[in-house]
Amino acid sequence: MNVKTILAAKGGDIISIEPSADLAAAARLLSTHRIGSVIIRGAGGRLAGILSERDIVRAMAEHGVDAFSVSVGQVMTRNVMTCGENDTIADIMERMTSGKFRHMPVLRDGELIGLVSIGDVVKQRVEECEHDAEALRDYIRTA
Repeated sequence: MNVKTILAAKGGDIISIEPSADLAAAARLLSTHRIGSVIIRGAGGRLAGILSERDIVRAMAEHGVDAFSVSVGQVMTRNVMTCGENDTIADIMERMTSGKFRHMPVLRDGELIGLVSIGDVVKQRVEECEHDAEALRDYIRTA
């Protein structure tokens, strides 16, 4: 299975925000959509960064209550690990685990087409395991 399978199931909706927005707006966006990260789009709609709950916590630790007036561009993660739609689920799981991050933008020819979370990846993997187990049960019943 690959990332394309995940995107087909969840859709390619991408929640994004401008780097000039403040952290308060970003936090409201995360809360409203019940998500853990938001894509930061730069010039031409290109991927400029990602802002996660962890980035917000780090900003609060550094700036205190003033953190919510800091711009997203100041605290976002700029060096974003990305994947392609043909990357395998096993590869994505390994990269997320070793990099200790939970969200990965999906690119096709340099264009942002989706975002997968560790939850999406685990859900897909569980479904694969359930399918494999059912296939084994069917095989045993017919043997």
